[in-house]
Amino acid sequence: MATDGRARVIVQEGPWGFVFLVAYIGAAIDFVSVSDGSFWGVVLGLLQAIVWPAYVVYHVLLLIGV
Repeated sequence: MATDGRARVIVQEGPWGFVFLVAYIGAAIDFVSVSDGSFWGVVLGLLQAIVWPAYVVYHVLLLIGV
C-alpha cells in the first residue's frame, strides 16, 4: 500500500443532523401553530424554532431558581 500523502476522513455525525432536523420541524410546527396566522407571525414562529433550545435552558434555570 503506497502512501501518497492523502488521508481518509470518515465523518459519522449524520444521524445527529437528522435528529436536529426533526427537532426543528417539530418546533416549527409548534411555534407556527400558536401564532396568529399572519405572515410575520409565521416568520417569528420559524425564527423561534431555530432558537428553541435557549427557551428550554431559560425555563429550566427559572425552575431551579438560578
